Amino acid sequence: MKESALQIAHRGYQPKMPRALHGEVCLKEGGKTESVADQDAIRELFPDTYGMPVVELHNGQHIGQKPARNVGVILSGGQAPGGHNVISGLFDGLKRMNPDSRLYGFLGGPSGLTDGKYIELTADIIDQYRNTGGFDIIGSGRTKLEEKQQFDKGIEVCNRLGITAIVIIGGDDSNTNACVLAEYYLQKQCGIQVIGCPKTIDGDLKNTMIETSFGFDTACKVYSELIGNIQRDANSAKKYWHFIRLMGRSASHIALECALQTQPNICIISEEVEAKQMTLGDIVEDIARVVAARAAKGLNFGTVLVPEGLIEFIPAMRALIQELNDLLADGKEFDVNRLSKSAKQLYESLPQAIAKQLTMDRDPHGNVQVSLIETEKLLIEMVGKRLAEMKSTGEYTGKFATQHHFFGYEGRCAVPSNFDADYCYSLGQTAAELIQAGKTGYMATVRNLTLPAEKWTAGGVPITMMMNMERRNGKMKPVIQKALVDLKGKPYQYLVAHREEWALSTDTYIFPGPIQYYGPSEVCDQPSRTLQLEHE
Repeated sequence: MKESALQIAHRGYQPKMPRALHGEVCLKEGGKTESVADQDAIRELFPDTYGMPVVELHNGQHIGQKPARNVGVILSGGQAPGGHNVISGLFDGLKRMNPDSRLYGFLGGPSGLTDGKYIELTADIIDQYRNTGGFDIIGSGRTKLEEKQQFDKGIEVCNRLGITAIVIIGGDDSNTNACVLAEYYLQKQCGIQVIGCPKTIDGDLKNTMIETSFGFDTACKVYSELIGNIQRDANSAKKYWHFIRLMGRSASHIALECALQTQPNICIISEEVEAKQMTLGDIVEDIARVVAARAAKGLNFGTVLVPEGLIEFIPAMRALIQELNDLLADGKEFDVNRLSKSAKQLYESLPQAIAKQLTMDRDPHGNVQVSLIETEKLLIEMVGKRLAEMKSTGEYTGKFATQHHFFGYEGRCAVPSNFDADYCYSLGQTAAELIQAGKTGYMATVRNLTLPAEKWTAGGVPITMMMNMERRNGKMKPVIQKALVDLKGKPYQYLVAHREEWALSTDTYIFPGPIQYYGPSEVCDQPSRTLQLEHE
């Protein structure tokens, strides 16, 4: 297999870790916990894993070699940079405790567990994937673990391999599945622990205990490089408005982080749109006013960042989408006449292409696939029409030539930044320690991430602590609560404070350039701007 110079050199990179993970570890437990909402419902659904304490890892006394453990690992959901380092950290942690421990990777995601498809991950395999992007070491998948039959199949496979713990690396839904699995295995007393790890480039798996999900840092740095390149081109050619849609269906963390890194002329924040009860027309008007103001200064170019999930945050559109999700649940056939009067009126007022995209096949969770809705093209079309109206009244005298972009897959499998490489390796080592301590129904955590890695705090948080009840496929289900952009938080407030300056300026663009892996720490190891501002 051919390898680049970076692949060869970077394989030898030794990730930095919290001090507590360098030797013997002891656990310190806090008090009982509660779910973030719907406490009675969550407690009833998870009687055996509800209320467990938060734990922290600290340096402990040497107590000799630990018992050998056979552990399974699953990559679940979409890819995120650093997944291979979670597995590397888990492997090294298990082997450090006992060289006879074995790690099995279930192939193709959660279905690998239920179908009994796996490989043993040996040192020869692990060493090929250290510090690399992607999930190709064992592959991923979006199969949901929800049925008793699936759980029992998992027990059969684990018993056959002598596996006594499973690590599920995934986002909010995948870790919800991990909690369901942990609860079932506890009730069955089958001796199988389940530990989760926080993954998603979208950045919406965060709370008081999870400072950031892995992959967010790398993906945002990749997108910011591209945005910076486009802004350099825009500033050079001076003739195009670039509308750039960025991943993030449920929250605008990626758009906000990329705005903080590149300082575009306009950045739409979906949560702000919802809070202000804005219509699609309001958004178009705001963009058109900035375009006109720049044109008045002879600047017929600029950049607009659009979060992928914007459509769902426009109140009227959100109500329509919810009706469509319920209507199309379980593969039902679409009939516009089954919509409410207001939803039907809105649906029929949309451009045909957008209306069609809203009724496409649902994702595995029963939701509209917003990544297929070309919001940037919709905005270009509507802003163009509004500017034509403004030109007829003398409010606008410029030219509106456009380019559209969608940055998504470009960032999901990039070589992890040093931050994500370190963070993920630490998460894997932490998961190994939680397994050794007999914990189940926990998510591995690493905190204080703006400090040097040796000062990071490793531990575990009960997954039930992060859960609430939400409607999925027309039914109320327990899920980990998604974190939206905090409109009172420092990252968003920084954007608001500089928004006007960025809108009209000719010299505020920032050009981050590509991710650096070797060089000064301030160039190579910095966490996201979001984390830095949150911890100021």
